[in-house]
Amino acid sequence: MKRTGAWMAVRALEALGIKYTFGIPGVHNTELYDELNSSAQITPVLVTHEGGASFMADGMSRTSDLTGTLVIVPAAGATHAASGIGEAFLDGIPMLVICGGIRTDLDKKYQLHELDQHAFLKPLTKATFLVTTHAEIVPTLFKAWEIAHSGEPGPVFVEIPVNLQMFPGEAPEIPLPPVIARTQKTTPADIRRAAELLLAAQHPALFVGWGARDAEHETRAIAEFLQAPVATTLQGLSVFSAAHPLHTGFGFGASAVPAARNAFADCDCLLAVGTRFAEIATGSFGVMVPANLIHADINPAVFSANYPAKVSLEGDARAVLGLLLEELQRVGARRTANTELQARIQRDKAAYNEEWLRHDSGGKVNPAAFFNALRAAVPDDAIAVVDDGNHTYLTAELFPVRQPKALIVPTDFNSMGYAVPAAIGAKLANPEREVFAIVGDGAFTMTCMEIVSATRLGLGLVYYVFHDGELSQIAQAQEIPFNRKPCTALGAIDFSGVAIATGAEYIRVESNEWVVQAIARARELAAGNRPVIVDLIMDYSKRTAFTTGAVKTNFKRFPLAQRLRMVTRAVRRKITG
Repeated sequence: MKRTGAWMAVRALEALGIKYTFGIPGVHNTELYDELNSSAQITPVLVTHEGGASFMADGMSRTSDLTGTLVIVPAAGATHAASGIGEAFLDGIPMLVICGGIRTDLDKKYQLHELDQHAFLKPLTKATFLVTTHAEIVPTLFKAWEIAHSGEPGPVFVEIPVNLQMFPGEAPEIPLPPVIARTQKTTPADIRRAAELLLAAQHPALFVGWGARDAEHETRAIAEFLQAPVATTLQGLSVFSAAHPLHTGFGFGASAVPAARNAFADCDCLLAVGTRFAEIATGSFGVMVPANLIHADINPAVFSANYPAKVSLEGDARAVLGLLLEELQRVGARRTANTELQARIQRDKAAYNEEWLRHDSGGKVNPAAFFNALRAAVPDDAIAVVDDGNHTYLTAELFPVRQPKALIVPTDFNSMGYAVPAAIGAKLANPEREVFAIVGDGAFTMTCMEIVSATRLGLGLVYYVFHDGELSQIAQAQEIPFNRKPCTALGAIDFSGVAIATGAEYIRVESNEWVVQAIARARELAAGNRPVIVDLIMDYSKRTAFTTGAVKTNFKRFPLAQRLRMVTRAVRRKITG
């Protein structure tokens, strides 16, 4: 039987369990959209911008077992989507990027949207495919899905020329989709050596990242067996419950909160799982990693890239940690509860929170007061979608995350504008859970019109906008060395206008006394399937531990002559005003 390529592609997506696609129809994918419209399983979601589509797909993949999928037009659609594709690539998020392509049955040059998309997207994806025949469509999409989910996950790009979409060809039977198995290449000798190092250590500790997101049970069991403190990366904030007495916080070096700095101060053996020891995770490489480093990751390229590993354990985190836990239990004795360590962690956490609450916020909203009220209000399984900026590190330090995949954040690619659309993807994937976003005013201006999509879809989302009038994370980084903050002032923005334009509800909060009431009202409105913008006039005058530590760490790494030059410049500008 002959079928169009669009029919084959949509049947393949249905077999792969795709529930939503994100994008905008255009000349080169109208056949795909027409076929998607006939699908009983897949809902195509119209976006305002393909960048929003890719962030929606990312949010869907991060918070569920669904595969975030784009259906976009070539050239401009691909370039617009590139930020979200790049974010997924560097953060290890599976994504299918299906794109129309110019006609390949013509002998004409300079066709509309003609561009070598594969050269452009190769650095941002795990693989790219150009389909050349009808027979390749289904196997290529299956292969792309398999690559996207295998090893370290990531986005895969598939271009289907418009002539294949439109015209019929011989249609094969749709086979069963591929199955991804959890793998590990670690040897028993490596597991034994890792267990020996951990059991011999006086002060072992764990550092866990996004790669350990499905190994919560194994991570907790190992930490409790060893009575080892646990720190997380920024992306891995939800990997280990903040309610656990051994949880210390984000990071463990000079840029970490006191609970983590103190608990890791005498660490003599570190088990790092699902982390690359990248710049943000290490506070600009400001951590002191012990010689006895055990590094577990599915991607062997990360081993000893920044810090030398004594033992490298390659494989899926759950599989590797399961083997390590068995070995620890086989040859070692479970340590009694370290009540002194646990009490110190809790004291440090409480003291840090009190320090923030004591800070004079000048009549504006104190970040700790907001996060304390938010944590008291929302259930543990609510999903926090956090954008990139100063609010990111405030969230990391002041908002305890208690369940796996209950917080997502862009990290290594660090795309501003992530949260508004990513929250839409997260809510579509998890309709039964509360979803809210934490987003700075600068990041909000980048993608706030995507709330139109949330309104059209009837999604009850709350967008907590930290409104201070600056690109604050950069402004704070500029202030010390430059004694000025060039090009970071946003100017006056009335976000009530955004609410009117997008069909959202609007709540303005100018001081602490209205925070609890505003959160309650926002959640009530969102429960009625309406998006809500909560405009928080936020005090950013106190710096986070991360910002303070990262600035110091970076400064110390400069050559002496450059440090003197920068200090002299800052002092001179301070004196002259």
